[in-house]
Amino acid sequence: MLLIKNGLIHDAVNREPYRADILAGEGKIVKIGTELSAPEGARVVDAANLNVWPGFVDAHTHIGLDGTGIGYEGRDYNEMNDICCPQLRAIDGINPMDPSLKTAREAGVTTVCTGPGSANVLGGTFTAIKTVGRRVDDMIVKAEAAMKCAFGENPKRCYRDKCDSSRMSTAAILRRALFEARDYKARKDAAGDDVTKMPKFDMKMEALLPVLEKKLPLKAHAHQANDIFTALRIAREFDVDITLEHVTEGHLIAEELAAEDVPLAVGPTLTHASKFELQNKSWETPGVLARAGCRVSVITDNSVIPQQYLPLCAGMAVKAGMDPFDALRAITVNAARHAGVGGRVGSLEAGKDADIVVTDGSPFEVFHTVRAVVINGDVVFEG
Repeated sequence: MLLIKNGLIHDAVNREPYRADILAGEGKIVKIGTELSAPEGARVVDAANLNVWPGFVDAHTHIGLDGTGIGYEGRDYNEMNDICCPQLRAIDGINPMDPSLKTAREAGVTTVCTGPGSANVLGGTFTAIKTVGRRVDDMIVKAEAAMKCAFGENPKRCYRDKCDSSRMSTAAILRRALFEARDYKARKDAAGDDVTKMPKFDMKMEALLPVLEKKLPLKAHAHQANDIFTALRIAREFDVDITLEHVTEGHLIAEELAAEDVPLAVGPTLTHASKFELQNKSWETPGVLARAGCRVSVITDNSVIPQQYLPLCAGMAVKAGMDPFDALRAITVNAARHAGVGGRVGSLEAGKDADIVVTDGSPFEVFHTVRAVVINGDVVFEG
């Protein structure tokens, strides 16, 4: 067991921090309270004069699929031979030995939702994993977290000479896949237990069935306002769940997004506006959306921004006007819910995974130091 004593708790549930102890056992938070006693054999971490936070969560990254320092060979986050490949799964490409995972957890990032990139209209299934482990099967929090789709410049640029040179084509390709999947599902349902009437097995269509059944949301890469609205339009047409990723122009349409009430992952913002669709990029975006009542996460899109700078990105949003408590939730509980794992991670509460970060200052500040990181109740880093 593990007992963290006398820390100033920022639990991402209560706005005001409070001084308390955290008792963890069997990978879970057992109790949060004052003057807790350490069971026999328990490890004790003295957090007096220190801050205690939930493990940080990134709702949109490519970590483990975009290798550190090994060039193109290490990049497994885009399939460049097929614009529509929903059958791909992140868990089949993640490299747990990628050094960026070690760097991430040492900065307090304990859970990430990672997966295929944005070159494809349909890129495959994201997964939610912890940032510690040697085998991806043992790191999984949720094997299938979302189905990645993409709008805007990336599919056009990557497939311009093959099959997609306009936003209209991108939308049509996604619609065609969803229409075909809906037809495939109807034929399977009509066949019942009669295998002779079953449609021919189609791996792409099988991968899209959880989307149509609302077991898996579309995870829609969209920067510009018009692309955001196209993503929402298609989701409504097919009655599927959706989360919006990047949302660069979200501050321009905050009222509309608040009315839509879908999860928003904002970023990466700590970069140059390298494409036309990023021309309105702003650190003010997360705060504007949060104040409008939206469910906001802040993301790195690692390796666009290195994973360890997730707390810094939240701090930059605070500097631009975001409420600090909203910023904390943007890299903890909101991000966890965005990834579909809010029942396990994202806040310090009894019954949740014991993913805990101890710092000597605010993680939003450049000069803080991470003193300890706990994942699944184990101390995985001490600084």
